Amino acid sequence: NSNGCTTTEILNLTIDNNITNTTNQTVCDSYTWPINGQIYTVSGTYTDVTTNSNGCTTTEILNLIVDYTTSNTINQSACDTYTWAVNGQTYTTSGTYTDVSTNSNGCSNTEILNLTINTSTTNTNTQTVCDTYTWAVNGQTYTTSGTYTDVTTNSNGCSNTEILNLTVDYTTSNTINQTACDSYTWPVNGQTYTTSGTYTDVTTN
Repeated sequence: NSNGCTTTEILNLTIDNNITNTTNQTVCDSYTWPINGQIYTVSGTYTDVTTNSNGCTTTEILNLIVDYTTSNTINQSACDTYTWAVNGQTYTTSGTYTDVSTNSNGCSNTEILNLTINTSTTNTNTQTVCDTYTWAVNGQTYTTSGTYTDVTTNSNGCSNTEILNLTVDYTTSNTINQTACDSYTWPVNGQTYTTSGTYTDVTTN
């Protein structure tokens, strides 16, 4: 030094470093970042900067991709049965049905089916008649035995099938020409006739 003696300078140096951490995260719908307790619902890059005990900064970087779950609801009415294209299942009763799968983003996709099943109706009528029968269901007149069907739409919008099992029997007629002296007893009815004429007897065959 200026006095001609030595001067010794001693530096005890500690270098602390700033810290940067990066996290890449892909989630469905929302993500709670443990670093700051914040909940994020949209994709983005988020940063949290704090000061550590050494007075240096700690920077946390979150690269976040938020994908979303999906949901779809359909209301459907059907007659008797319904096959849901979503899962290929066939249903015969009304109800709410759910199918959960994974969408293209890797999140859940929920399909909801509100289903109303209406039923078709069938009625069978058995008739035995003489010669002809007019069916009140359709106004048609039938003269031969057979099974006849009439299909309409019922109040539910489904088919109503009316079935007619019809037996047609036929009336019979027989005419005889008879000549007698004084009187004639007709075997058909046991009556005795003493005058000429045309006589009729009707019975059930």
